[in-house]
Amino acid sequence: MQALEGDLAQHRDLLVAAQTEESDTDREQTKAEQDVDQVRQRAARDQQRLDSGAITSPKDLENLQREIVSLAKRQGDLEDVVLEVMERRESAQERVGELTARVESVQAKVDDATARRDAAFEEIDGEVATVTKEREVVAASVPADLLKLYDKLRAQQGGVGAAKLFQRRCEGCRLELNITELNDVRAAAPDEVVRCENCRRILVRTADSGL
Repeated sequence: MQALEGDLAQHRDLLVAAQTEESDTDREQTKAEQDVDQVRQRAARDQQRLDSGAITSPKDLENLQREIVSLAKRQGDLEDVVLEVMERRESAQERVGELTARVESVQAKVDDATARRDAAFEEIDGEVATVTKEREVVAASVPADLLKLYDKLRAQQGGVGAAKLFQRRCEGCRLELNITELNDVRAAAPDEVVRCENCRRILVRTADSGL
């Protein structure tokens, strides 16, 4: 889940960067196209003046013709700039589309993982509620001093206050009882509380205890 969220955050950052680039190149393209249009309009006015015959001075005619040539070159250069910006803008648009799809894909995975996690938590909460009710029923039948001892041991032993004695081995600490300890357990009355000498947990005796 954490890895997915990290991946999503990374792709969102990349998407924002691509969207910013797209926006920047859009403004740059608009500005370049406006520059081209201004040069084109000026060249058209100069050409109109030249064609009108209103200018008779050879020097003025030469200057005007030179300006028209210069404007034509300037227009060509600016049109190249427009094309270059358009290419970068198209590349940014493609990147935005690609990253948008990736973000949506990862987001779907995050949503699915979140839904599964929430369902698992809900199931666990239900199990905890059931176990809590069952414990309350059992606890009501256990002597208060024994319940107090069990709760104390459970707090000390990582949540396990009692362990089954299975085949002469304490299932709490996983250590086998020695012969003296086994004899003490054998001699204890059925209702007597016996404890593991190693981990001090309460030992639960069953038919499989190996006694």
